[in-house]
Amino acid sequence: MRYLALDVGGSSIKYALMTEELEFIEKGKKPTPLDKIENFIEAIGETYDKYKEDIEGIAISMPGVLDSEKGYAYTGGALSYNEKKEIVKILRERCPTKITIENDGKCAALAEVWKGSLKDFNDGVVIVLGTGVGGGIVRNKKIHKGKNFFAGEFSFISTNVNNTEECWGCISGSKALINEVSKVKGIPYEELDGYKIFEYANNNDPDILKILDDFTYKLAVQIFNLQCILDPEIFAIGGGISSQEILIQYIKRNVDKYYKSFGVDLPLPNVVSCKFRNDANLIGALYNFITNK
Repeated sequence: MRYLALDVGGSSIKYALMTEELEFIEKGKKPTPLDKIENFIEAIGETYDKYKEDIEGIAISMPGVLDSEKGYAYTGGALSYNEKKEIVKILRERCPTKITIENDGKCAALAEVWKGSLKDFNDGVVIVLGTGVGGGIVRNKKIHKGKNFFAGEFSFISTNVNNTEECWGCISGSKALINEVSKVKGIPYEELDGYKIFEYANNNDPDILKILDDFTYKLAVQIFNLQCILDPEIFAIGGGISSQEILIQYIKRNVDKYYKSFGVDLPLPNVVSCKFRNDANLIGALYNFITNK
C-alpha cells in the first residue's frame, strides 16, 4: 500500500509517497501559503491530485494543538488561520480520502517509537530543537497528549519566574543559538545558520565552543527537570542540529555536570540522538495513519 505523507511547516510543505516499509517512492516540497486557509487547502489538494489514484489516504504532520481523533485544530502554530478549525473535515471536502493529522513534535516522537531510538523502550521523551523546542512524551509506547492535547509543548516551559518571555523555546531554540553567535562574532544574524555555527564548533573555535557549552547546559537543566517529573528511560534529541555529534557530546557532558552538582544519588538521564531527522515528521505521520485505520 502507498500513502501520501505531508510535513506542514511554517515555510514549506514537504510531501512523500511512501509505503509502510518506509520506502520513499517520491519526495518533494512546496511553499506553505501563509495568507489564508483556502490557499493552504488548495496547496494540499494539488498534491493530492497528483497521487490520488495510487494512495490509501493522506497522513499529515502539522503545527498546533490538535485533537487528532476529531481532526480538530485548537491552535495553528505558525499557521494561525487553522485555529479552531475542523481541519480534517475541511480538507476532505477538497481531498475525498481518509486523512489523519497529528502535531509535528508528536509525529517526530512517533517516528522514534516506531522504528527509531525509542523502539526498544516503553517510556521516553523526544526533544526537537528547531526554531523553538518541540517534542513528545512517550508512555507505554504511546504518545501522552494530556487533557488539552498540550503535553510535549516544551517551548512554553518557563525558565525564569520573573519573566515569562524567558521560556525554554526562547533559550534553547535555534534563534537563541544564532543570536548569541552573531553577538559574539559580530556576524549579521541573517548570514548565520546551524551549518555555519557547527562548522566553527567542529574546528574548535573557542568562542563557539563556549557558546555551545552554555547553550547545552541550559538544555541539560531542562532535561533533568523532565527526568524529575516523568522519570523516562531515555531522551532522544531531534531537529536538524541533532545530527551534529558534538552537540550530543556537550549535552551529555552537561547533564552529567548538573547531575553531579546535587551530590546525592539520583537517576541520570540517558540521552541519545534521534534516528530520524528531516524525515521524522513524515514517518511519524505515516505511523499515526496506519495505527488509526
